Amino acid sequence: MSSIRPRKAARVGPPIYFGYWLIGAAFVAQFVSAGMQNYVVGAFMEPMTLELGWTRAQFTIPRALAQFVLAAVGFVVGGYIDRFGGRRFMLAGATVLVAALAAHSRVHSLWAWIVLNGLVLTVGAGLIGNLVVNVTLAKWFVERRGRAVAWAAMGVSFAGIVLTPFATGVIDGWGWRVGWLALAAVTALLVYPIALLMRRAPEDHGWHPDGRSDADVAAGLTQHAADDFARSMTRGQALRTWRFYLLVVAFGLFTVNIGVMLLQTIPLMTDAGYSRATAALMITVASVPALISKPIWGYFIDKLEGRRLAAGGAALTGFAVVIIVAAVDSGTHAGAYAGYFLLGCGWGGMIPLQEVIWASFFGRRYIGAVRGAAMPFALIFGAAGPLAVSYYHDLVGNYDGALLVVAAANLASAVLLLLLPVPASRVAPAMNEDLRAKL
Repeated sequence: MSSIRPRKAARVGPPIYFGYWLIGAAFVAQFVSAGMQNYVVGAFMEPMTLELGWTRAQFTIPRALAQFVLAAVGFVVGGYIDRFGGRRFMLAGATVLVAALAAHSRVHSLWAWIVLNGLVLTVGAGLIGNLVVNVTLAKWFVERRGRAVAWAAMGVSFAGIVLTPFATGVIDGWGWRVGWLALAAVTALLVYPIALLMRRAPEDHGWHPDGRSDADVAAGLTQHAADDFARSMTRGQALRTWRFYLLVVAFGLFTVNIGVMLLQTIPLMTDAGYSRATAALMITVASVPALISKPIWGYFIDKLEGRRLAAGGAALTGFAVVIIVAAVDSGTHAGAYAGYFLLGCGWGGMIPLQEVIWASFFGRRYIGAVRGAAMPFALIFGAAGPLAVSYYHDLVGNYDGALLVVAAANLASAVLLLLLPVPASRVAPAMNEDLRAKL
């Protein structure tokens, strides 16, 4: 079934393009989804393992399982987002996530922790997070896609600035069980209202992508959107291209560091003698440049070649991890701050670069199905990374060797991204006329 429905009569000169409201909704959704899955978990590691008698590797099992759960969720719902939009998924996800967070406060056994955090919480967060909102934005924006996704992705970094210190403060003041209840309340207050804003595609409501008017279409100013539509591949077509798998591996190696560093930073720093407050501050030090740099990345993504920018971002994160390992080992505070600052700068481009490059290669028409198909492959890296690093620590007693392997993976990603060919930017004029009629 086509993901572009017959659209209503297009609007002429609308005052505010609805896509901009969707950017705000996506910001909040990713703030909550990324925050609850990644940014707050490190704050709970020490108090929960000490009270419940778990190893760090056991504590990490749910986050490894979560990657496979996210992959399954993405594979199942990706195509449905193309057809129905994200609202119903976000409402269901909010309900599941709130219930899961509240239930975390009652955990007493390892199996309950694995099921609740690895399965239930992840399903809820996956239904409100990256895939749902970025697929939506990819349909509403083409010419400004890099900026739109980047502004929305600032919510991910904002979670590190706000939620990690918030969770750490609540845990240190009232205990980890109260911490989970507080996060459940935050989720309910934020996600239900923004879920109601979600809309599937601009054509359903009489809009053109990027807020273009009928006059713009008549003047031929929407060629980029027509080309993007023409490039669109179905899930099956994408899976038969070698570029699909090269993107999967390249971005898997690029993003492996974020799950590792978010989960392991607080224990890494406290093992080296830093206080929990200082360790949590390192997440903020990375999150601030990640937040601020996202609009800058977005601007250049829309102007320059995405794969070279992505290669630069991957290399930057790899070098940052090396600096962090060296600084923590030597007790150099300035070096640690510098390493986390550079890491954040690399993180800033991670989400917008991925989303724009995927859409530029495979088009917007079936992008939900294509991105969903990529998740089972890509998230294997995310599952293996944090668990392997925790096991390495339990065996060796430090993180150094494992983190240097993560850095090497980032540098390998940079090389693979440079090998990607530039996608075709134009289609035959006759085809464009036909597609313009469909749009």
